[in-house]
Amino acid sequence: MNPEHRHGPGCDHDAEDRPIGWWLKQVDRLIEESFDRLLAGEGIGRRHWQALNAVAGGADTPAALDAALAPFRAAGPPPAVILDQLVSRGWVQNAAGRITVTPAGSAARGRLIVAIRDHRTRITEGVGEAEYRTTVATLRRMSRNLS
Repeated sequence: MNPEHRHGPGCDHDAEDRPIGWWLKQVDRLIEESFDRLLAGEGIGRRHWQALNAVAGGADTPAALDAALAPFRAAGPPPAVILDQLVSRGWVQNAAGRITVTPAGSAARGRLIVAIRDHRTRITEGVGEAEYRTTVATLRRMSRNLS
């Protein structure tokens, strides 16, 4: 890597030589778009899926759901809106401040778990387990360096 090189307009990198920031944004965008396409069949987006999973995993109050979705706050509707939409679909209920997954929500979650598992397999196709773990460990270390 040439420390004198400046990335930006007019950058002459070919696709193989693009910097890590470009690839991170590209992969993030493609993951978001592909999950939204996958989930569109159920009439939901990725944040709905994350909220449904969070409730199934024990986020049983609006505050707990808000905390579970905090890492994704910049993308998609606020957690209160997502919760209202899941209640409207009949997938969760919010009674006396306690959120639970309904039988319909549990059935939808079961269908989605299979589809998402298959999709995640497709995303990492051709990436060995060791490569995947090294990539995640590297990104984790870079994240710590920037924190």
